[in-house]
Parts: sequence; structure tokens; C-alpha cells
Amino acid sequence: MKFPQFYNVYAICGFAAIGGALFGFDISSMSGVLGTKAYQNYFGNPSGTRQGGITASMPAGSLCGALASSFLADRLSRRNAIQIAALIWCVGAVLQAASNGVALLCIGRVVGGFAIGICSAIVPVYQAEIAPKEIRGRVVSLQQWAITWGILIQYFIQYGSSFTGGGIKNENQGTAAFRIPWGIQVVPGAILFVGMFFFPRSPRWLASKDRWEEALQVLAHLHGGGDMNHPKVLAEYKEIEEALRFEREVAETSFTALMKPRIVKRVILGMSIQMWSQLCGMNIMMYYIVFIMRGAGIADELLTASIQYIINVVMTLPAILYLDRFGRRPALLVGSLLMATWLFTTGALQASYGIPNPDATDKDISWIVPKEHSAVSKAIVACSYLFVASFATTWGPTSWTYPAEIFPAKVRAKAVSLATSANWSFNCILAFAVPPLLWSINWKMYMIFGTFNALAFIHMFLTAPETKGKTLEEMDDVFDSGLPAWKAGKKASRLDQITRDIETGEVKVQRRGHDQVEDIAVEPKA
Repeated sequence: MKFPQFYNVYAICGFAAIGGALFGFDISSMSGVLGTKAYQNYFGNPSGTRQGGITASMPAGSLCGALASSFLADRLSRRNAIQIAALIWCVGAVLQAASNGVALLCIGRVVGGFAIGICSAIVPVYQAEIAPKEIRGRVVSLQQWAITWGILIQYFIQYGSSFTGGGIKNENQGTAAFRIPWGIQVVPGAILFVGMFFFPRSPRWLASKDRWEEALQVLAHLHGGGDMNHPKVLAEYKEIEEALRFEREVAETSFTALMKPRIVKRVILGMSIQMWSQLCGMNIMMYYIVFIMRGAGIADELLTASIQYIINVVMTLPAILYLDRFGRRPALLVGSLLMATWLFTTGALQASYGIPNPDATDKDISWIVPKEHSAVSKAIVACSYLFVASFATTWGPTSWTYPAEIFPAKVRAKAVSLATSANWSFNCILAFAVPPLLWSINWKMYMIFGTFNALAFIHMFLTAPETKGKTLEEMDDVFDSGLPAWKAGKKASRLDQITRDIETGEVKVQRRGHDQVEDIAVEPKA
């Protein structure tokens, strides 16, 4: 059955970003239930390493999914890999909703996490291979925006469900408080699976399979209004063809190419960016915000935490709008400095005004700010909000955009899967470690993550060149120029000159058919 195809770049990349929304749904699916009696009673009041294990089961599955993603994406196409992930996600949601204990809950979260791992690696690749260079940062940032929307939507579903069965204060609250929101997670997965049939495969993947005619048609619909002789379409087609020809002449397997010095540097950089995006502390704020608010002495921690999720959604918008103007490098550097500032400030306030928790029955929080220091509590909440705003406008979208665009076509899916696996490795470690860490060292935890952000600033300054305004095929020029990171990436895009040469008739482009190669004639401009 042939489905009608839609070729609007924003529609394609925005819809594919539902794969990111699944990640957001899963984050909120845990943070929203931690404070309900239904969850605590049914699963035996999990805390410390037990709660850490439940939370970490999702990123553990995501790590496996990220590592497996490249095999699906290279063999079956980026689009089909996303659809497979959507089906797996639905299975995971059903298992979570049907949980009869911690074991099945963890299995459901591992299965759902496997799907998220695939989507987190392949959705940015698909978006980057679809988008023109001028708006690539913007549309790949939709992945992060979708994550924030997933967090927000699921959080409010959780918040509404928490009132079922007598509300969160009822000692005998029914299990609907967590089964309803966990079951609802099937809906975005089903929408993603069906909807992807209506969007095209990546033109770069089609070209890699020698389906050149289809690749040209998709490029024409995406960037030339359907005109296969449009100079910009032909220029991009020529760039893709030359890049693939070079890779085939070298005749390396993708795994061998990954180990070459010129590529392994980028692999390490991509993995480092994903690592720092976790070590900055953002997902800790998302997973355990209820604990953080309670420690700050906030009465209605669920409602106060929801404001943080709204900020996360709203403040991702400036990055979407301006990332292609201001660039990836400034976003990484400024973001690290700001996040370090807010974390060090929070740690200092907690150290100066906090005391050991006098409530011996509280198994989650060992350090609190007394109610008489209400101004300090408000300052801690403000720093938390500013931290989220800083991440949302900088590292949030950039950490997905940058790794998806810096690799050659032959190794892109595998390299991005490795980068994303670094994200999930540290996500898993932190999800497991933070509850006991928060309990044992309390305010010092903020100092640790603040230091991580300071180290990330130094690392990015020394190793991350600017990539805005370059085609995917031009990344070799950026990274192999021999210039230090703070000077590289400033030359104008080669694609623009090729486009002009095609318009004037100085450059000819050959179109590959099934068994033939023919020149494409373009009417020169006067």
C-alpha cells in the first residue's frame, strides 16, 4: 500500500520529534508518581538504591536501544527504525500499566527504554539528513522541544491522576493513580508508528543504497518545490554523490572508519557532549524535582515542580529560533557557565541555611531548609528555575543537534548511536546513584554537578568548532582544517558556490538512473 507523502521540512522533523516526546513521557511517568500513596504502597515504599534501580531501568534499556539503533537504521532506513521503536514503546507502556510488582515494572521500563534509545539516536539523524543547512539546527532542536512537551504533558496527566482514589493523602489510594498515565503512553507511540508512513525516507540513506532516482525526487520535493532541476537541489545531490564516492573509494567498513584518527576525534567529541549533557545535572532535576522541592521546604512540591516543566518548554523556543543564527559553540559555552553558577549558588544556600532532616520517617530527604528561612527556599527554587531555563536554551537542543551533524554519511548512524549510548550510560548511572547521593551528601551534590559544568566549559572551548551554516558533507572541511576549535568553521559554505556555478552553467551534474548516468542540463541565468 502506497501512502501519500508530505514534504514540508518542519512537518517531517516536527512529527519525527514525537520520538523525543516518548523520552519526555518516560521521565515524567516516574517523577510524577513518586509522591503518591498508590505508588508507595503498591511497590513497597521504594527509596534509595531500590528507587534508583526502578528509575535506572529505563536508561539501561535505552543504552541497549541506542547501540542497536544503527543496525536498524542502516539496513531498514531511518524511517523504519523509528517505526519499530514506536511499536516496542507501546509494548513497554502496556507492561508498565499492567505491573504487579517491581520486577514487571522494571521490565516494562527496560522495554520502553529500548525504544527510546533507538529514537534518541535515529530521530536527530533523520532530521539532520532531511533539513537544509540553513535551518538544520532549528529543526533538530525540535527533538529537545518534543522532550520538554512530553515531560510537561505526562506530568499533568500524572498530576490529574494523583487525585483519583481519594488523592495523594489517602493512605489507601488505588492503583489507577499510576496505571492510567502509564497506559496512556501507548497513544503517542501508536501515532508515531502510523504517521511515519506519510513522510519520506532520508535522501542520504536512499543514495547510500544506490536508489539515486528516489533520492533526487525526495531532495526536489524537500528543497526545490518538486523541481529536480533546481540548482540548489542539484548542488546538494552533487555533494552527496561526491561524498559517497569518496567513502567507497576508500573502501573501509563503517566500523573501521570509526577508528580512523580523523573520525575517532569526532566520535569522542559527540560522546563527550552527550556525557556532559547528563553530568550537567538536568535530568536529575527532572527525575527527582519532587525531592529537591521538599528539601527546600516547599509545601506543594508537585505544583511547584510543574512550573519548572513549563519553563523547560517555553525556554526551548529561543534555541529553536536562534540556534542557526548564534551557533552551536556559543550555546555550549554560555550554557555551561550559567548552569555552573546556579548549581554552586544552590549548594551554597543549602550549606549555609540547611539542617539535617528532623523527620526520621522521611527515607528520601536527609537535609532540609527550615521554614523560618522562607526567603532562602524561594531563592533555591529560583535557582532551580534559572538552571532549567539555561539548559533549555543552550545544551538541551545543542546536545542533540551537534552529534547528529558532524559525521560522514557512512558512519553517521553508528557514530550517533555511540554518542547517544554515552548519554544513556551516564543517565543510567545517575538515575541509580542520585537518590543515595542526595541522602548521603545532600547539598554537596550541587557542588559536584557545578564542577562538571565548569569542566564541560573548558572541554568544549578546546574541542568543539562551530558547525552552523555547513552542509553535512562539509563537516570534513570543518574538522580536518587543522585550525583550533575557536577558529575553525568560519569559512562560507561550499554549497552556495556550487549552487551559483550550476546556475551559471559552469558545473554539470550527472543524474544516476537504474543502469545509466546522464547529464542534467540547467538553463543558465542571464
